[in-house]
Amino acid sequence: MTKNGLLVNYDIYILAIMRRKENELTDPDEIIDIISRSTVCRLAMCFGEQPYVVPVSFGFKDNRLYIHSSPAGKKIDALRKNNNVCVEFDIDGRMIKTGKACNWGFNYKSVIGYGTAQFVNDFVEKTEALDIIMSHYSGGSFKYEKKQVDACLIIRIDLKRLTGKQSV
Repeated sequence: MTKNGLLVNYDIYILAIMRRKENELTDPDEIIDIISRSTVCRLAMCFGEQPYVVPVSFGFKDNRLYIHSSPAGKKIDALRKNNNVCVEFDIDGRMIKTGKACNWGFNYKSVIGYGTAQFVNDFVEKTEALDIIMSHYSGGSFKYEKKQVDACLIIRIDLKRLTGKQSV
């Protein structure tokens, strides 16, 4: 099935047990909508014994995330040692202020995903991934110079599980 031009595989939307069930989002279309409307993906990895998280731009299609990266750095070093990742997306964040500080709140919708990261080396797959990333932000497609494509690293994250939550 397609949603917003994306292939939706409902099989991966295995939801974890959530403490506050009233905040849980179970509709796969809603989960896809949050990812589609997000402008930043937070990518969490393990770097030795330490967690490591970075904000990244991304593209999403067919339950895969695509991230453009330099071929060197801490993120790449971490993924080479352990390709298990967690990602986070959020939209509609708004602080709710009340008279008492401890009663303040925050409205949001968010998605947490778990998957495995792979490095894409094939030129055609890299250019397709770049188109997916660029269309997320611009809605268009672009031409790429071979030299530029060869110089960048594309990380593909195959998502295995997604959970959604909201506080509105």
